Amino acid sequence: MPSKRDYYEILGIGKDASADEVKRAYRKAALKYHPDNHKGDKEEGEALFKEVSEAYEVLSDSDKRQRYDQFGHEGLRGAGMHDFSNMGFGDIFSMFNDIFGGMGGMGGSAGPRKRRGYDLETQVSLTLEEIATGAEPTIEFDRTDVCETCEGTGARPGTEVKRCSECGGYGQVQQQVQSFFGTSVRVMPCPVCKGKGETITDPCKDCRGTGRAKMHRKLSVQIPAGVRDGQAIRVRGEGEPGDEGAPRGDLHVYINVKPHPLLQRRGDDLICTVPIAYSLAALGGTTNVPTLTGEEEIDIPSGTQNGDVIHLKGRGLPALGSGKMGQQHVVVYIEVPKKLSKPHRELLEQLAEIDHSNVTEQRKSFFDKVKDYFSGHDRDED
Repeated sequence: MPSKRDYYEILGIGKDASADEVKRAYRKAALKYHPDNHKGDKEEGEALFKEVSEAYEVLSDSDKRQRYDQFGHEGLRGAGMHDFSNMGFGDIFSMFNDIFGGMGGMGGSAGPRKRRGYDLETQVSLTLEEIATGAEPTIEFDRTDVCETCEGTGARPGTEVKRCSECGGYGQVQQQVQSFFGTSVRVMPCPVCKGKGETITDPCKDCRGTGRAKMHRKLSVQIPAGVRDGQAIRVRGEGEPGDEGAPRGDLHVYINVKPHPLLQRRGDDLICTVPIAYSLAALGGTTNVPTLTGEEEIDIPSGTQNGDVIHLKGRGLPALGSGKMGQQHVVVYIEVPKKLSKPHRELLEQLAEIDHSNVTEQRKSFFDKVKDYFSGHDRDED
């Protein structure tokens, strides 16, 4: 996944900051970068606003904060993180309503609306072999879901909810606002029932009247062949529940490709480096190389040079969507032994004598150029 800044740095607090300090830092930063207040570039302000919101989600939750302190961003896998990139400002303000005191409508329409559920994100690690064929891993994550005890009503089973006395069950109240142009009336969600039109006198003990509870979820996800590192797979309807009658959010599963001990990926192609002996490079022959489907014997042409590349068609990865196969590129390098046995040394000494007396045209041409260069250099100095 893309690298992220340290959450404590984002909020400008120390790692020993209390819950109240975290809340104050977030409120200050969120109000600063909200489009109604931010005076700089709008896109930059929006990105910073969502960044501080993500930091607050982690540092305000004791479980997520502990996992983050111990393992960093990687420790939040499966923790049910919200996908703030797909949220509007009003959704985020409503999400942290206890901090902003009913400012969820800030920057949007004042009337109540049914919001779809929040998106979540998690991560799954796959091998190159799994990328080549596609995979169906089982992922685990936490999400806020409808409370099973009260079935989302927020009331203790066997009790009833009552019509809100503040708004009369409409979920909205009118508020007079003083401005430079005079007094205006703004319609906003009722601060008592939070726009629901109902109040709970005997809340459910499991969800404390919210109608939502944290739950652990296991899910099999179909990953198509050819996906790339950092790419996200959207699983529709696996995010958090929305308002009654509104759709659930989605789950975004980000792909992390595990490093392979022998192969490197470059697009849809694979690269491996294989050592060969001098004798094999000179005489030619065969050697075994690793592929994603096992060892494969390849031909080494006589006269192979150090750094030459042999291309294996169709041994790479499938292109996402088309299925067209990439290539595997085998880079050969000639291995020079550091220690020689006596017979090995004697044979190489004989070969050296032959090489010395049998200068190839290429070597002769090179040394002639060297001689000409230094001869000309000496004349210039004279």
